[in-house]
Amino acid sequence: MREFLTTERLEPTKRLVVERTKDFGEIYEVFGRDDAANQADRCIQCGDPFCLNKCPLHNYIPQWLKSVSEKDLEFAFKLSNEPSPFPEVMGRVCPHDKLCEGDCTLNDGHGAITIGSVETHITEEGFKAGLTPEFGGITTDKKVAIIGSGPAGLSCATYLLRSGIAVTMYERSDKAGGLLTYGIPNFKLDKKIVERRVKFLVDAGMELVLNCEVGKDITFEDIEKSHDAIFIGVGATKAKRASIVGENASNVYDAMDYLTAIQKKRFKIDYDKKFDFKDLNVVVIGGGDTAMDCLRTAKREGAKNVTCLYRRDEKNMPGSKKEYKNAMEEGVDFVFLSAPKKIILDDDGKAIAVEYVNTKLGAKDESGRQRMEEIKGSETRINADVIIMSLGFDPAVPSFLAENGIETNSWGGIVIDEETHETTTSGIYAGGDCFRGADLVVTAAYDGREAARSIAKVLLK
Repeated sequence: MREFLTTERLEPTKRLVVERTKDFGEIYEVFGRDDAANQADRCIQCGDPFCLNKCPLHNYIPQWLKSVSEKDLEFAFKLSNEPSPFPEVMGRVCPHDKLCEGDCTLNDGHGAITIGSVETHITEEGFKAGLTPEFGGITTDKKVAIIGSGPAGLSCATYLLRSGIAVTMYERSDKAGGLLTYGIPNFKLDKKIVERRVKFLVDAGMELVLNCEVGKDITFEDIEKSHDAIFIGVGATKAKRASIVGENASNVYDAMDYLTAIQKKRFKIDYDKKFDFKDLNVVVIGGGDTAMDCLRTAKREGAKNVTCLYRRDEKNMPGSKKEYKNAMEEGVDFVFLSAPKKIILDDDGKAIAVEYVNTKLGAKDESGRQRMEEIKGSETRINADVIIMSLGFDPAVPSFLAENGIETNSWGGIVIDEETHETTTSGIYAGGDCFRGADLVVTAAYDGREAARSIAKVLLK
């Protein structure tokens, strides 16, 4: 350990741009044992490890780095899979620069350990070696229903099954995974990885009910009658809009509708052909990771030009720096400090351009972020054949919530006891984006884990 003076930070190898933009394959290669061990060897084993404290799951990062350094794969696998329901997913999609790697002590002049890549290596190499997550089988007569199969739901199922509690998962889509399946493109997260985790849960005893929307195909009351507790993890799927003139034109789309359609295309199942953007000028409004996903997807789909409009500057982008860098490498154009004011329509009511004004960043607000100020007289337009809105998401509010005494706040988030994750109705729990609003996969996984622990504590007492 402590080899940071002789070994530099190593980024995982990326496929060449000219190759990776021709398909949807993952762009990063998984570390081999030597590279993973060399990076792990750089860890200084802090007495108060900031990386662990910054991780929402409080992963045992220093401990599994030490195991990787010593090439003890089995122990590293157990350590990594204990607090995390799917570390090989987190290693790929977490914004490590803002979390564990961002708080690595070695950032002060030496470069953070490539924690995310080592995390992915541990589980992928473990699977190759025949290691699997441990489940002890259903050992109780208790049953829990999970509504939604996204990160929060999958995490909750993982920890309930580890406690010996039976799980039935209800998913309105045709495939499990939620955001992991239909919201994150294959070039970041191959769907076989998600399917593998779901299979582990099914093999451990989880009943998976697909194409079943609660409140439509089955009543909430029927689920409640046949289960001892319920966890709600329906995510945040209501797209935000800019509230500008012209945004309701037929060729102005929501980000998740686009990503879902293209993923269905990848699965070779029916999808709406209006989302084929080959040879078109595509403009994406927004600067988060979902916006980067749309931009990079459009590039791979053969769009003529792909442009991102973002009202702040590069430093203030809310998403991961590596996703912005990857989009830049792949030929996306960025227009920073540009606030859309209206969508220009033709005589047929179709969007043909976005009019925006230039902005500048002024004094900081109460949160410490610089205020955005518009520059008068700076109106400019950019032509577009299609426009994608990627401005974030709010929770959709199913009718069964109010009908069953489950309170929501002013913006639709489910109200919970943050210690137990129980809602305002006894025996019903919730977590993930339907509680937080659009957030990270890792925070949804945390909510699912903590809710499962609270449920098990009540059911198994």
